[in-house]
Amino acid sequence: MHYPVTASCQCGQVSYELRQPPQAVIACHCTECQKLATGPFSVTAVVAASDISFSGTMKEWSRAADSGNRNHALFCPECGNRIYHVNPAAPDTLKLKLKPVNAEDNSLWEPTVHIWVSEKQPWYPLPEGVPTVAQQP
Repeated sequence: MHYPVTASCQCGQVSYELRQPPQAVIACHCTECQKLATGPFSVTAVVAASDISFSGTMKEWSRAADSGNRNHALFCPECGNRIYHVNPAAPDTLKLKLKPVNAEDNSLWEPTVHIWVSEKQPWYPLPEGVPTVAQQP
């Protein structure tokens, strides 16, 4: 994979340039991520804030996490695509939601761990050989 990789929301108003590989790629099966993804899980790339730059205007929404922390979500106010999540207590780490669709190697976004499998849909089989965690690691 060659860096940087770029991506944009559906309408193109928000974009990013990622200069380094993600630290991890997580498939989260919690019910909140199922709502977000409108599917059995949501995929998140954990990246250092210093490794990514954004352009465009984003809007913020937040909710309380099970841990008691706040989960802040930034999204495009035009098309609604979720761009990333951030915990204000750990602003140096971003949880990137918007993946590049034209990357030369899409294995970059293959989950390295599945979390919250205690809430996963029973009809979704977990892939063999990928670590799983019952709830939040």
